[in-house]
Amino acid sequence: MSDSFFDGPVTNEAAEEIQRLRETLETKTRELEAQQDRYLRTVAEFDNVRKRSAREREEYTRYANESLLRDILPVLDNLDRALHAARSEPATSLTTGVELIQRELLRVLEKFGVTPFTSVGQPFDPERHEAIARVQSPDLPDMSVAAETARGYLLHGRVLRPAMVTVAVAPDDSGASPADA
Repeated sequence: MSDSFFDGPVTNEAAEEIQRLRETLETKTRELEAQQDRYLRTVAEFDNVRKRSAREREEYTRYANESLLRDILPVLDNLDRALHAARSEPATSLTTGVELIQRELLRVLEKFGVTPFTSVGQPFDPERHEAIARVQSPDLPDMSVAAETARGYLLHGRVLRPAMVTVAVAPDDSGASPADA
């Protein structure tokens, strides 16, 4: 059995062609190996970027509120000072101190886009108000906010927390209270 596809002597020309084809095959094999190596390196690099990105995202999430918390710490310091002063001075100094702290805290929150909104006297809005009670009131329009138990806040114009409110209802002529309904 011979090394060729045909029986008979291999000519010089055929031998040269076989050698050229072997060299081309070796060149293409090296190119393929280089391409496979580049592919594997690219896949590994992509995986490293993905892992690094996940770590950075986790780190960002963990410390996202850092600047807010850093700004709130002086408010906490002032609250400590007010409590310390309240133990040794009259109650009016405590009231003054707490009012200052409230203003400072509202300033910090406003810096981060948090603003309170007014509810009393406004029409009841289920998007902005959470009704916790109803009260009959001939002086206020029906379904308006009569009182506010907890203030509502917006974060960049979107409701962060609805206000907890008491809603005014028209007096019932039958004598039954709204709670009985």
